[in-house]
Amino acid sequence: MRLSSLADYAVVMMSAAARHCGGIARLNATLLAEETGVPLPTVQKLVSRLSAAGLIESTRGTGGGFRLSRPPAMISLADIIEAVEGPIALTSCVDGASQDCCVEQTCKVKPHWNAVNGAVRGALAGVSLASLSAQAPIESPVTLDPRLRGETRVSV
Repeated sequence: MRLSSLADYAVVMMSAAARHCGGIARLNATLLAEETGVPLPTVQKLVSRLSAAGLIESTRGTGGGFRLSRPPAMISLADIIEAVEGPIALTSCVDGASQDCCVEQTCKVKPHWNAVNGAVRGALAGVSLASLSAQAPIESPVTLDPRLRGETRVSV
């Protein structure tokens, strides 16, 4: 599972916006493109999507620009990803769209996908823009089972 480049760039842009006075100051697309290295046309496209999702407020004209619509602590990683990608849905079983799954009638995993999807979305929702824009890297809230990391334990 991997984020699209657009979702990744949106997170980078929003993080930069949060570092500018906590998102209170107005920014313009050119400044954000220069600061982040994201190409200007991509910044402009993402500003439109993020604005449509209600994550940023934009004003046209002299003195215009955009800023975060709420404090960085109130914007989650899930909010940003969904603004660009749409609802988080790991499989077609959880997105509600009609599907052409050849094992749907006999699938024993399908009843569990909503819980898995909810856990992934919950993990993303648990990471705030404030933590992403902080100087120090955030600690992972998830501790993997050692067997999943390829580690071995020795019993004595």
